[in-house]
Amino acid sequence: MVSKNTICLWFDGAALDAAQFYAATFPDTAVSAAHRAPGDYPAGKQGDVLTVELTVMGIPCLGLNGGPGVQHNEAFSFQVATDDQPETDRLWNAIVGNGGKENVCGWCRDKWGLSWQITPRALTDAINDPDPAAAKRAFEAMMQMGKIDIAAIEAARRG
Repeated sequence: MVSKNTICLWFDGAALDAAQFYAATFPDTAVSAAHRAPGDYPAGKQGDVLTVELTVMGIPCLGLNGGPGVQHNEAFSFQVATDDQPETDRLWNAIVGNGGKENVCGWCRDKWGLSWQITPRALTDAINDPDPAAAKRAFEAMMQMGKIDIAAIEAARRG
């Protein structure tokens, strides 16, 4: 059953593929149902997967195969707080290595166009350091990165 408030993610025929990738990649993520269209519709035919119910890291979502009319952009992203460099590397590499694209400051985009912020907790701590100079150094270091390098952030924070 769809939750009362559910994030709807629009795909061009690949909602089930994307949902299965997310379930294999992210903790607390699962596909709970795939629903087939009871009749033809503008982006597909009767029997095609129309929607996919999934949970992405505990957040209820619905993957909709709505066709090519709507593209994802950075106005919506999942921000994933990571605990260490191996977790940061694993998630970043899974997204980018599966047809995705690197972006700046910890952002990347999966092959379906959905944006992800892979954000180590160490980065969040560093840019919120009570010492404004340390926070600025960490922020400036982050601005030069694609995937976040925790050791480099911590070095910049220390000065």
